[in-house]
Amino acid sequence: MAESFLILAQAGGGNPLGTLGFLVILVGIMYFVMIRPQQKQLKEHRALLSALKKGDEVVTSGGILGKIHLVEERTVMLEVSSGVRLRVLKTAISARGGLAEGPPAATATVAGEKKEEK
Repeated sequence: MAESFLILAQAGGGNPLGTLGFLVILVGIMYFVMIRPQQKQLKEHRALLSALKKGDEVVTSGGILGKIHLVEERTVMLEVSSGVRLRVLKTAISARGGLAEGPPAATATVAGEKKEEK
């Protein structure tokens, strides 16, 4: 029986501080790779929601484009077409700006560069 304890002790070997150090480093890497960027993104989204005002063009998380008609504490009234208004939660707004701020501007510069080359 004493031999079995010796075998188990030898098999376990290793320093427990080394294992603990590895776990601490792993948790640190997980924090900087996953948790910290998520907190930064959440902070930016909260700043976006607090800065919303009437007349801003926004995009909801469902992909609806509209102009803000009315801002309340928890909701926003979006005008998606002339006379068509939708009431959505502020948290459903994912970005400011509409299609005018997207890729077409980059395409216009590429087209402008092509014209210069000719």
